Amino acid sequence: MSEPKLSAEVTSQVLIQALPYIQKYKDKTIVIKYGGNAMINEELKDAVMGDIVLLSAIGIKVVLVHGGGPEITEMLRRVGKKSEFVDGLRVTDRETVEIVQMVLAGKVNKGLVDLVTQKGGRAIGLCGIDAGMIRARAADSRLGYVGEITDVDTRPISDMLEQGYIPIISTVGTDEGGNVYNINADTAASRIAGALQAESLIIMTDAPGVLREKTDPKTLISKIFVSDILRLAREGVLEGGMIPKVECCKDAIRRGVSRVFIIDGRVPHSILIEIFTHAGLGTMFVGG
Repeated sequence: MSEPKLSAEVTSQVLIQALPYIQKYKDKTIVIKYGGNAMINEELKDAVMGDIVLLSAIGIKVVLVHGGGPEITEMLRRVGKKSEFVDGLRVTDRETVEIVQMVLAGKVNKGLVDLVTQKGGRAIGLCGIDAGMIRARAADSRLGYVGEITDVDTRPISDMLEQGYIPIISTVGTDEGGNVYNINADTAASRIAGALQAESLIIMTDAPGVLREKTDPKTLISKIFVSDILRLAREGVLEGGMIPKVECCKDAIRRGVSRVFIIDGRVPHSILIEIFTHAGLGTMFVGG
């Protein structure tokens, strides 16, 4: 069955509404953290890669930062290694970090590069090890080779953007001794966006955004000032896995990112809806 066609009037109104946002973001940098169901569902993955190529084609500098937890878990299962977690973070011994590096910087990263290329885009796969882009140290002795970021060198990213490529970055890093660390993708995207002084950071997740009532999408909070975050935490609005994501949003704003969005990656073309419409889709974080 063919998709219903929009009338000429509706199509023109969509384009007219998008125009000021296209002008606003032209030549600006947007960092997108790609994860959740949008990485697993093939139709959603196809839509996301198409959206990214479109953004690049109209003059927006897009940096894609990705995770790959399910793929890592599956590879560990294949080699007979059980996944262990502490406070939601994967315990990563030396054998596990080698598998993490292989899966993230290899299979997942190059697969995304290939998809962007198929869509007519120009992408380059990078990881935090390349040119010492992401420096890290052990975050917690209980977690092994799970890293916290100490420094981000944006020169490899900027060089690729200047040459018209879409950098696709997997989140592994190293310390001065050459030890490799697995790094949380939300955290890495936040730090990269701050270091680039990006116009926006978009975090794709499996939730509509920040909800006042966690089971009611109608209670979506469309805009949050950084100064409101502590109050929302005290009120119990922020809980579970949303807390670290919101902390990443706050950190990015404090590092100079103009706007940060948490959007529902389960919605097709959610990136375009958030960027190019007045109503948006998820929760926007701003300074103040």
